[in-house]
Amino acid sequence: MAVTGPPALSGEPGAGPRLRSRSWFGDGGKNGFIARHHLRAMGRGSHNFDGRPVIGICNTFSELTPCNGHLKILADAVKRGVLQGGGFPLEFPAMSLGEPFLRPTSMLYRNLAAMEIEEQVRANPVDAVVMLTGCDKTTPAALMGAASAGVPAIVFTGGPMLNGRFKGKDVGSGTDIWRMTEELRAGTITQEEFTEFESSLNRSAGHCMTMGTASTMACLTEALGMMLPGGSGLPAVDARRGTLAEETGARAVEIAGGDLTPQRIMTREAFENAIRVNAAIGGSTNAVVHLLAVAGRLGVPLSLDDFDRLGAELPLLIDLMPSGRFLMEEFAYAGGLPALVNDLRDRLHPETVTVTGRSLVDNCAGAEVYDREVIRPFDNPVQPAGQGTAVVRGNLAPGGAVIKQSAAAPHLLDHTGPGLVFDTLEDYLAVAEDPALDVTADTVLIVRNTGPRGYPGMPEVGNLPLPKKLLDAGVRDMVRISDARMSGTAFGTCVLHVAPEAAVGGPLGLVRTGDRVRLDVPGRRLDVLVEDAELHRRRAEWQPPNPPATRGWTYLYTRHVTQADTGADLDFLLGATDSTPPRQAF
Repeated sequence: MAVTGPPALSGEPGAGPRLRSRSWFGDGGKNGFIARHHLRAMGRGSHNFDGRPVIGICNTFSELTPCNGHLKILADAVKRGVLQGGGFPLEFPAMSLGEPFLRPTSMLYRNLAAMEIEEQVRANPVDAVVMLTGCDKTTPAALMGAASAGVPAIVFTGGPMLNGRFKGKDVGSGTDIWRMTEELRAGTITQEEFTEFESSLNRSAGHCMTMGTASTMACLTEALGMMLPGGSGLPAVDARRGTLAEETGARAVEIAGGDLTPQRIMTREAFENAIRVNAAIGGSTNAVVHLLAVAGRLGVPLSLDDFDRLGAELPLLIDLMPSGRFLMEEFAYAGGLPALVNDLRDRLHPETVTVTGRSLVDNCAGAEVYDREVIRPFDNPVQPAGQGTAVVRGNLAPGGAVIKQSAAAPHLLDHTGPGLVFDTLEDYLAVAEDPALDVTADTVLIVRNTGPRGYPGMPEVGNLPLPKKLLDAGVRDMVRISDARMSGTAFGTCVLHVAPEAAVGGPLGLVRTGDRVRLDVPGRRLDVLVEDAELHRRRAEWQPPNPPATRGWTYLYTRHVTQADTGADLDFLLGATDSTPPRQAF
């Protein structure tokens, strides 16, 4: 059988788009030989080296990330689409970040995964990349890596699970876990009921089916333009997700070697669209820190105040847990994000380009809403405008903090009470069950040193479990303040992402038990009612905590991580993009 040599480099007259992979496979000498013959050892024939685009399939599959456990199947569907489109698919793994198992928190590793994805894309012969994600941090890590690598990319999420079913009712992962756990602690349900609930909640492959962080980031990836229309909502086990995976692979071939890069797609206007969509869906507070990080990679100016200002323009239109009644399955069947975007078309920037080559608004033109209980019209919102994620500032949070109003108790949004302060999460959990704990429903519960550097990694512990004493009294919410995050599936009057965090000298580290603390969400304030002179005196006495690590990733992370108000990324990864192939090795 004849073995053909390499074709002319793409980019010569009449050769089509400029393909990065040709600097690997198109070389007629030693370097090209080395690149090609190792693929021949895998059974890849000469037709794969005839100048067709090489499409990388970045797969965050892992059995340690159950939400992404089905991505192998979707990867095969993407490969079919790449082959049908005339491309050459090559799958590679990326660090997988799962919420259930990773300790101390998956957020500690988001930046590491993003850095790995960036370097793998840049260092390998790929002309475009399809990034398969799902669980909370894998999607923002992929967006950050794609933004920095500068190669044409499409993100494709794995989709939400089917609805949980318990005692004849729909239940949602995360949201109902928090509710049922507190009821178990309060003694209103039995251990047997709790175990039955556990076995009924997650009934299929996929990520959380509430509007938690995974669903939020999937929706915002689509709103940013980095995913094909409809990709965010379809259940993981819906056959149409496989079809869309094929279409994603074929589309990756079409954009390979062109200028439809993440930099061109994720513009300031695209982020503004995503923020508005986040308000309409009642998205996770984690979206704030993730979008800030992605924008930071691109050099796009974005701030906390943009989320407050732009988000306040739109009402909550999607009636999904934790802010509403339904789950992602109903959202998909009601028309999904395309139907919502079509409703929002007059509130969005109309010209933002997407991976389809068309604008977001054009992609969704004519998409119908099939259930107005799930996707509400503007004249019948779930909550009025201005009730979404709010940014509060004051002498406790000069850099800002966030609160999800739609998931909070309305009567606590303007509240003053005595602080009950704990230096560590463990300190609080050690006494949370104590019936003699000096706490009332008016108390403001503060747990600090849970931020990016302090924990480290800024874990999802901001929705602190209520003291058992209050649960027994029938209390189900109280004001809680921390420099941590909380799960997007959670609820409660929780002030989160306080910046600067306590561990770097932020004023949260100066509060003492008994200090009066004022939360004024309508006025966008968070203050400790202590004289400035007393705070200055306390600051002079403050001592930083010991470093959490002296080696490895955690050491590097804590030395270079930025604060929550700028995305908690690594300072040396901001604003740099370079898709140029690396120097040859031989």
